[in-house]
Amino acid sequence: MIKALKDQLRVLLEKEALKKGKFVLSSGKTSDYYFDGRVITLTPEGAYLVGKIMLELIKDEGIDALGGPTLGADPIVGAVAVLSHMQKIPLRTFIVRKATKEHGTQRQVEGPQLKPASKAILVDDVATTGKALIEAKLALDKMGIVVKKAIVIVDREEGAAENLAKIGLKLEAIFSRSDILD
Repeated sequence: MIKALKDQLRVLLEKEALKKGKFVLSSGKTSDYYFDGRVITLTPEGAYLVGKIMLELIKDEGIDALGGPTLGADPIVGAVAVLSHMQKIPLRTFIVRKATKEHGTQRQVEGPQLKPASKAILVDDVATTGKALIEAKLALDKMGIVVKKAIVIVDREEGAAENLAKIGLKLEAIFSRSDILD
């Protein structure tokens, strides 16, 4: 089942999310291609496919919550939350801001309150150097949340896995750059 879902998602990624040209990435690097994951995750079909695949990848992990850095993780966690409820395996979800909010609740991690020692998995649409995932993990570390691993839709294969490994976090990807561009 997961293979068929991945095949459908690959078609969407190649058709809608892969852009060719000159781009500056959030890491500061330049690239002649860009994966715009939100073009996929903010559509009904894409949200369903990504949510279903992610839920399949994490359902046996024994986690309490799933979340990631805003903005890439936002639609992913929403899709997974809905599907987890429908499948009677509800997961708490959260979003990690780049910085603590200066007003209101003054939180950096938004969503239902996570208890210290809760187990979580981080998600994002695309990983290049892993900077956003590392920052999200550090924010969760301050709260005493145990981050088991990170999962992305596309790993650009530009150092994210190695950088995350340095802080004890394994990176999994639904697709790597070479799966789509080679």
